Amino acid sequence: MADQYAQSGEDTSTGIPAIRWDEPPEGPVVVLLDQTRLPAEEVERVCTDAPALVEAIRSLAVRGAPLLGIAGAYGVALAAARGFDVDEAAIALAGARPTAVNLSVGVRRARSAYDAALARGAGAEQAAEAALAAARQLHREDAEASARMAEHGLALLDELLPGGGHRILTHCNTGSLVSGGEGTAFAVALAAHRAGRLRRLWVDETRPLLQGARLTAYEAARSSMAYTLLTDNAAGSLFAAGEVDAVLIGADRIAADGSVANKVGSYPLAVLARYHHVPFIVVAPVTTVDAETPDGASIEVEQRPGYEVTEVVAPNVPVTGAGGGVPVAPLGTQAYNPAFDVTPPELVTAIVTEEGVVSPVTAEALAEMCDRSRGVAIG
Repeated sequence: MADQYAQSGEDTSTGIPAIRWDEPPEGPVVVLLDQTRLPAEEVERVCTDAPALVEAIRSLAVRGAPLLGIAGAYGVALAAARGFDVDEAAIALAGARPTAVNLSVGVRRARSAYDAALARGAGAEQAAEAALAAARQLHREDAEASARMAEHGLALLDELLPGGGHRILTHCNTGSLVSGGEGTAFAVALAAHRAGRLRRLWVDETRPLLQGARLTAYEAARSSMAYTLLTDNAAGSLFAAGEVDAVLIGADRIAADGSVANKVGSYPLAVLARYHHVPFIVVAPVTTVDAETPDGASIEVEQRPGYEVTEVVAPNVPVTGAGGGVPVAPLGTQAYNPAFDVTPPELVTAIVTEEGVVSPVTAEALAEMCDRSRGVAIG
């Protein structure tokens, strides 16, 4: 079995932030760590306007629900600061990826701050500063939420699995690459690692874009965690062998009834976990809960291009496919390539947020938690 074992010493995670605002002499920009280039290269991508940021979002150079919210807010601020049409930028940014609700939440936060400033009689420059302040505040809030989710998640693991030695299976990528802090589900595993209670992190490679193999393994290695990479369809054999103590995943949208949209392949893990009596835990900030989406059937699932399945991309290999890769399927093959699937609430053991843990997962419990987060009086 190909393993990466834990190493002694400090965490060695990259010092390059996943997203940042910069103000060089030629004007403000949003700078991203280009996640399509990882793990081979740590390269920053500079966005000078909203269309460039929209393209970065669609190409997955920047991705992950919480980080998309931050990117959306910075995108509105960028349009305002550079004198572009803020309405047009906000619409384009919010529609760049339909399933991740945080993106539209971030856009609304910055847009509302901008509009409120104008309504108070502020000029365009002051309104742009208000949008940027809102984006920076959202960035700080996400970092703080990440830390609290890690704390609540680790406490839940210790309650469900006393004694430590946790063997955790995760899917897609949920670390600092998707967050203003250390992430969502990955942050919980990282907290367990730092506390000496993580025995093994099982990393699904996560088809079709290999966010697990490329990004989660990258973050696990840099954090000196004991991890093992596996193909998505090998997860069942791990459960059957009794090698999984808990499943930890993130979420791109949580419907009002507790249905969870996450990277495709999450739902089969939930079914396996239920059959094998293993906790299936979702870790996400409150902003991922969408009260306007009543249930899982109402979640719009993004469909990705078929060439992401029918081709592979490799460095220093001649490109012959329509999508910029090497074909691995016959020419003309049709591919079913949803970016996400939806797990019903009855298969979710708990949802961990910065406000605490919801278990069992019900519409009433989620609504109460969201009201508490907003400071709404209950009862």
